[in-house]
Amino acid sequence: MNEFKHKTILVTGAAGFIGAFLSEALLRNNEKVHVVGIDSMNDYYEVSLKEYRLARLERLATERAGHGCGFAFVRGNLADRTTVQQLFADYRPDVVVNLAAQAGVRYSIDHPDVYIESNLIGFYNILEACRHSYDGGEKGVEHLVYASSSSVYGNNKKVPYSTDDKVDNPISLYAATKKSDELLAHAYSKLYDIPSTGLRFFTVYGPAGRPDMAYFGFTNKLRAGQTIEIFNYGNCKRDFTYIDDIVQGIQLVMAKAPERKKGVDGLPVPPYAVYNIGNSHPENLLDFVRILSEELVSAGVLPADYDFDAHKRLVPMQPGDVEITYADTTPLERDFGFKPSTPLREGLRRFAGWYKAYYEG
Repeated sequence: MNEFKHKTILVTGAAGFIGAFLSEALLRNNEKVHVVGIDSMNDYYEVSLKEYRLARLERLATERAGHGCGFAFVRGNLADRTTVQQLFADYRPDVVVNLAAQAGVRYSIDHPDVYIESNLIGFYNILEACRHSYDGGEKGVEHLVYASSSSVYGNNKKVPYSTDDKVDNPISLYAATKKSDELLAHAYSKLYDIPSTGLRFFTVYGPAGRPDMAYFGFTNKLRAGQTIEIFNYGNCKRDFTYIDDIVQGIQLVMAKAPERKKGVDGLPVPPYAVYNIGNSHPENLLDFVRILSEELVSAGVLPADYDFDAHKRLVPMQPGDVEITYADTTPLERDFGFKPSTPLREGLRRFAGWYKAYYEG
């Protein structure tokens, strides 16, 4: 690609799942790019996995140093405004990709405070830093790209979900914070002419992913001989999107900021956009866990005679969950010529192979 030659890219949540893979791709696909990562390294899930991703990223940065690439990492919390201000003062990023967030629908039910801190206050601090990056006539931030979520659609009955749909009825605090981020970004784009693009991710999975996600948690339990619970009696569908597809989509979006222009009133038209990034192929959860178990057997994580049926239990829907997620990616295809396409089995095969090597290698 080499779209970001001589650019400084700030990636928040750089030790997280998507952040680490994006940072690697930026270093691998560009020359003379400087990636700056920040992450709080909190213990929402095992910190060792975040350290593994970060170590892998730092090794790649060393390998790419001969191509003029650099990587700097800051351990800090976006909710600390002084930290964010210093970050922007030190590195003056050209592009900001805000992936740092407190994730998880169910966790938000019992731990609302961390969602307000990370997803609202943290994002507000990023917006303010972007705003002030133009002070004194500076060129400032060219494009702010930030993570939203398919959760904003709630239990919309119309499928596939379109970015033209109303999303005013969140059914979890997590979803409410993500919708709030979109509204904040729109206001800042309008008021301060900051080009911003929100990306509604649909159930991202893959190697070195988040242990709180179903495919990872199921694997841990099956390997330990425990019983997995399949919600809504298996009558849920999810639009699973492989990590490489997500990262490719982010990079394409990063390179094409919404255009700054004036309206008929002479005032800025908000340089603002929102896209879905999903596989556009919802999978039934029972089919999903069957494919996962087959790939775990093939990878040697589970024995060949593993009795999968004896280790599953169908249970009711949980608070905050939705019956289906299904992305309409027509705008993404129209504007970027891109559509996620990795088949679920192929993605789960890569995850199973990684899992075997990481935990048993």
